[in-house]
Amino acid sequence: MKHANNKSRLLLSIGIPVILLSVFLRFGLYYLKSDGFSGLSLLLPILLLSFLLFALCTSAFFAAWVYQDCKKRGDDPVLWTIVFFLATPFMGLLIYFLRRSEIKTTCPVCGHRISVKAKYCEECGTHVEKEENSVMVRQGTHHLKFIIAGVMSMVLMLVCLAGFIVSAAAGNGINTDVASEDQVWNLGTISMNYNTYLDGVWKLDFRSAGEGFVKEQNMTIADPDTQRLYADISCGTVPDGATLVLWLVQEDTVKSVDVTNLSEPLEYPLNEFKNGKVHIRLQINGVEDTVSEIYIQ
Repeated sequence: MKHANNKSRLLLSIGIPVILLSVFLRFGLYYLKSDGFSGLSLLLPILLLSFLLFALCTSAFFAAWVYQDCKKRGDDPVLWTIVFFLATPFMGLLIYFLRRSEIKTTCPVCGHRISVKAKYCEECGTHVEKEENSVMVRQGTHHLKFIIAGVMSMVLMLVCLAGFIVSAAAGNGINTDVASEDQVWNLGTISMNYNTYLDGVWKLDFRSAGEGFVKEQNMTIADPDTQRLYADISCGTVPDGATLVLWLVQEDTVKSVDVTNLSEPLEYPLNEFKNGKVHIRLQINGVEDTVSEIYIQ
């Protein structure tokens, strides 16, 4: 039994750091992939990461209490801890409270496990002294430190979540300026068939997107005097007032072209730009079923 408990503690001590490490790793990879969250205030990812960390802490503290409570009641602590994590903290606690076993004590005569509320042993009929029951009842809530830490983590988790939602809804710290040199962040969604950038060719095929949604790809200008931007774009569905605008942004040089109804591929000169990276953006305003191929040559 002692060996099993040590093994359970070892699994928990390894599992929790692994979960935390995976969260930090995923956050770091996303940070690198998004060019350091360019266009997004650092407050928002910090709030989001804090929410995830406090959510994990909440789960860990309540799971620790469930583990100890199971041991006290003679249940399988590892099994209930796994159930708790799979069901998420709130549902896990609810299921546990509904299904957990009653606290029992041992009959002083035959050793049979009986309820602490029982007056007589179910096995041998021995009268159980009330003093023994009183001692069990007066034990109070055990491992209170886990409950307090879990509640504090839950409060901090909700505060971070509320701060993230309020800041995102208000647009604070989010760059939505399509003419900005920084990355444009979208609060809406896009339904894509594919989005690829291979050998300098950007291919985007989408069904629909939120109003004003901006999809972008960084390209490189090697010789602005001789190179041109080529855009072959076809909008399958164009409701009244819908548009698709192509933007070229490089520092203070910003150009835009309405490419909603191109009769032939666009050839756009780049002599007003300079060597280096340029942001190529498609601002989607209601068009649907669009196929595009854009490159610099």
